[in-house]
Amino acid sequence: MVEVTFAQLHGWLVAFLWPFMRLSAFIMASPLWGHSSVPRQAKLGLVVLICVVISPTLPPMPDVPIMSWAGFGIMIEQLLIGAALGVVMHVILATVQAAGDFIALQMGLGFATFFSPDTGANTMILARILYMITLLMFLAVDGHLIAIEILADSFVTLPIGMGGLNLDAFDMLARFGSTIFEAGLLLALPVVAALLIINLSLGILNRSAPQLTVFNIGFPMSLTAGVFLLMVLMTDLGRFLKHLFEMGLGFMESLVTAMVPLS
Repeated sequence: MVEVTFAQLHGWLVAFLWPFMRLSAFIMASPLWGHSSVPRQAKLGLVVLICVVISPTLPPMPDVPIMSWAGFGIMIEQLLIGAALGVVMHVILATVQAAGDFIALQMGLGFATFFSPDTGANTMILARILYMITLLMFLAVDGHLIAIEILADSFVTLPIGMGGLNLDAFDMLARFGSTIFEAGLLLALPVVAALLIINLSLGILNRSAPQLTVFNIGFPMSLTAGVFLLMVLMTDLGRFLKHLFEMGLGFMESLVTAMVPLS
């Protein structure tokens, strides 16, 4: 008869519970695995699978009871680390979505929206298309595997039970959110600038020839020019996404290093 002591059971729980918290927070916070269309069973199974694979390679766990205030503090610490890394991935994909919003508004497609269940709000069609393209490109270049590798390596840089986090890292994360507007505007700037010039020209034309109304000429011309400019933009989208992915994944590594508590 196989007997399991309380010390053995507690050791198994410690080896899997705290890594499970960091991994589950990352999966739930990331836009790829945390999407509402992904079944909860699939998310849970993926977290368990990754946890089983990386648990034997982790540094020794702290000798802290799970059912204690210290154990609860370690659990919150792991949730914060995983959620912070997942937010970085959100920023990467939201950058292209913001660019789609800027372009759609300038093209006159602000009314072309649909309800997005993952955000719980209306999303512009063009922004959603660019979002899906970016997500597929992220999968095509194995960005999801690199993100999981960075998360697995974080257990070496940020071992469980290290005794606190450097709060300056969360300030870095908040400042990194400006990438959504900065890089998103840079991506949309060629199309937005060209459409702005077209709209200004149509405004001058309407003042000189009032019979040429904006509704008769402006909307069709803006839509036609916008579609053509989007075709031109797509030829350089791959280079932009490569730089965006490199910047985002590099920031994930920098964020992990910045979370190391000051001695």
